[in-house]
Amino acid sequence: MNTVTKKDVAKRTAKALNEKIYTTEKFVDSIFTVLREILSEADPEIRIEIRDFGVFEVKKTKPKPKARNPRTGEIIYVPARRKTHFKAGKLLKDVLKNPITDDD
Repeated sequence: MNTVTKKDVAKRTAKALNEKIYTTEKFVDSIFTVLREILSEADPEIRIEIRDFGVFEVKKTKPKPKARNPRTGEIIYVPARRKTHFKAGKLLKDVLKNPITDDD
């Protein structure tokens, strides 16, 4: 599995904009910081919609009063919390639906 880092995103952005990498690194870093802050401040739910890309959401989970610890079999209480969710937009979904070709 390939891993793409924030620096890789900044490099590709710099190439697309014909800019210096150090300039686009600031913008890319700022965008991710702002998205993280918005999602962190969600009380309790929020939706960030980025057209032609997808939707980031913070959703509430329900408490689970009768969860079971699989190791000990003990019944435990799991409180309600928040979780993140990403839903791909139409353009991204369409690209990902294409069949995988093996070029081995």
